[in-house]
Amino acid sequence: MGIKFLNPCTPGTRQRSVSDFSEIKYTLRPVPLKPTAGLDLPKEEDGASQNAFLSSSAGPFRSFRSAGAGTGAAARIAAGYGGKQRIKGNKREKSLTSYYQRAKGRNNRGIITCRHRGGGHKRLYREIDFRRDKIGVPAKVVSIQYDPNRNARICLLRYLDGEKRYILHPRGLNVGEIIMSDLNAPVLVGNSLPLRQIPLGAEIHNVEFQPGSGGQLARAAGSLVQILAKEGNFVTVRLPSKEIRLISKNCWATIGQVGNVEAYSLKIGKAGRSRWLGIRPTVRGSAMNPVDHPHGGGEGRSPIGHKRPLTPWGRPALGKLTRKPKKFSNVFIIRKRK
Repeated sequence: MGIKFLNPCTPGTRQRSVSDFSEIKYTLRPVPLKPTAGLDLPKEEDGASQNAFLSSSAGPFRSFRSAGAGTGAAARIAAGYGGKQRIKGNKREKSLTSYYQRAKGRNNRGIITCRHRGGGHKRLYREIDFRRDKIGVPAKVVSIQYDPNRNARICLLRYLDGEKRYILHPRGLNVGEIIMSDLNAPVLVGNSLPLRQIPLGAEIHNVEFQPGSGGQLARAAGSLVQILAKEGNFVTVRLPSKEIRLISKNCWATIGQVGNVEAYSLKIGKAGRSRWLGIRPTVRGSAMNPVDHPHGGGEGRSPIGHKRPLTPWGRPALGKLTRKPKKFSNVFIIRKRK
């Protein structure tokens, strides 16, 4: 495989390489549109409607499958890791983007409530469909795009009725494939089903806490939830934090793992890149004055002067449990997170 090394002296590109993927062979495999319950189409127009939907100009109808499994950069891109080669040139959907005022760590009075936040590049918010409430209506993946508001990639969907929505990009979902949300939808990557319809051992993401609340669990890049057991009205799941808890069987979830699993392997490379992301510097407490931090003061490189590390407000830090011991949701937790 040919590897092209970028100029190591260029800022922000040190220790990076890109692949031309010359040795990968792809096969074109169209994904047929399967009839589903709740899709009200005239019987005599089913074929024509489906063909028009699949051949529309909203996006290429393709599903690329790698001819051979591998572990290199080309195989990762082919498997749907959401690299730059896949999302380059895909423009945002203007009807689904809007401007919003970022808090930048301040409250309504301008007081800093969360340190180390501020600045950063301007962003437009992409409205993500976490509910997946278009039941029984198939949708085609038009494009895979970059979202500046999260580390996961997003997919632009075009439904059979013409509506467009953004969802989180599941790992392995390619442009042109058909997905849907339905009670009896097949257990395939990208489909949304209730937990009671998903088999044991399946990997899911975008899981609801309460029925109808929209997905709240496992939405970051590479995260997943695994179904362990079903009993009564609850399903036992393992969360990304290794916590094992009970969730209502009527909650909905999306099949598969969130894409861009290598997001946490990315090296920031320089301080300026953190500032682009809106992250301000973190100053050590021992480098401050006593008026600013409990660790401050002293001559030279002095110890912190306490039995244990403390927060800037004098509370115990690094290991102190902060969850309330009598929280109502404790009855649903089988094993605490690690």
